[in-house]
Amino acid sequence: MSNAINATTATFQDEIEGTDKTVLVDFWAAWCGPCRQVSPILDQLAEEHENLKLVKVDVDAEPQLAAQYGITSIPAMKVFKDGKQVSEFIGSRPKAVLERELAAFL
Repeated sequence: MSNAINATTATFQDEIEGTDKTVLVDFWAAWCGPCRQVSPILDQLAEEHENLKLVKVDVDAEPQLAAQYGITSIPAMKVFKDGKQVSEFIGSRPKAVLERELAAFL
């Protein structure tokens, strides 16, 4: 079971700020095959790393939020630390690659 938080434009700032955890935001859409492929991997990473908070944003439901963060291709994952974006990844990746890319922030 995923412990990901589904964010909206109204809740997004609250989800990325006010936590000492690294926040991984997954910008996705239900129709996106690569999004469906990477989603369970992100869920696993959030379960395995207690200092990682997973937030998901459906770009179809929240187009203004997607535009605000410059999302032009999905899946797009943005990493926030202390409320500030510190990294981003575009496209589906294997778990080992995502772990390596996130290692500096965990």
